Amino acid sequence: MPELAETTLALVNIASESRNEAEAVAWVEAAVPLPLAYAGDDTRYYATERRAGRPLVVLAGHLDTVPAQKNLPGRIEDGWVIGLGATDMKGGDAVLVELARALANGVETAVDVGLLFFPREELPSTESALPGFFAAFPDVLEAELAVMLEPTDATLHVGCLGNLNAELVFEGESAHSARPWTGVNAIERAVGGLGRILPVPAREVELGGLRFVEVVTATRLDGGIAANVVPDRAVCLLNHRYAPDRSPEEAEARLRELAEAAGADEVRVLGNGSPAPVVVDAPLVQRLRAAGDLDVLPKQAWTPVAEFAAVGIDAVNYGPGATRYAHTQDERVEIAALERVYETLLAFLLDTV
Repeated sequence: MPELAETTLALVNIASESRNEAEAVAWVEAAVPLPLAYAGDDTRYYATERRAGRPLVVLAGHLDTVPAQKNLPGRIEDGWVIGLGATDMKGGDAVLVELARALANGVETAVDVGLLFFPREELPSTESALPGFFAAFPDVLEAELAVMLEPTDATLHVGCLGNLNAELVFEGESAHSARPWTGVNAIERAVGGLGRILPVPAREVELGGLRFVEVVTATRLDGGIAANVVPDRAVCLLNHRYAPDRSPEEAEARLRELAEAAGADEVRVLGNGSPAPVVVDAPLVQRLRAAGDLDVLPKQAWTPVAEFAAVGIDAVNYGPGATRYAHTQDERVEIAALERVYETLLAFLLDTV
């Protein structure tokens, strides 16, 4: 299906770094032939007619990308679409557009279908457009399943890790670096304290027959104002990716335990995205799995499936993008993967398994 590659390339060539998705939104509006059910905040939701007794399935994709790395414009080469966002997730968006075109031709689906395009996924979850969409358009809460077309190498990823970011603050007392004994070095306090807790041992959790790995990682350490000043403050950023068997509150409590053991003077939680439950046994998920004879893996990351789960909608990740190319300079998506995901989702919607 050559249209998939061409549609992906057209989307890749529209620069849409987070907060600058308007041109991509306009392109989607011109390309999708289904009825527009909701428009707002660079979010567009298209839907087929609701029918009694038919479950609603929402297929979703974000239109934003990370900043360019000299990888625009894109190109088609050796069976790949190459360029910014090709894998994360313009390829998935292209599948949505081509599915919309197929549905507009009047094919009979076994489920009612919603297609959701939204912005700002690559930013912290505090900037997510999804909570506002759910509040403004509650009809979508009738959905029994949401499929995020995030990059999954055309396998089915269920559940997802929670994502907690927090700063550990270590206080000191400034002094001249020639007489450091007259002060308290906050960097030394931070290094000593962090050395008592890092590396934090990974915790493995099996849920629904799938193994999630819970980790805590120090991702940033800041301190000091000049070469000749003993620093009076140091801040370490900890990223806690926690398993779906923990609540956000339990994850925060665990991080505060670590901070206390490190002797931090303050903990500042910057964001805490909840995990998503493992819904591998849900009937619609089983039907999707059968439609493409899909392998099932745990989602060892955070994705917006958690935001769907938070409003009571089962959600999984299934998309054509190659995870190893996400956010890389040579980002790309295989055309064969685009075709496989398209065919699997169409078979699932038509229930031709």
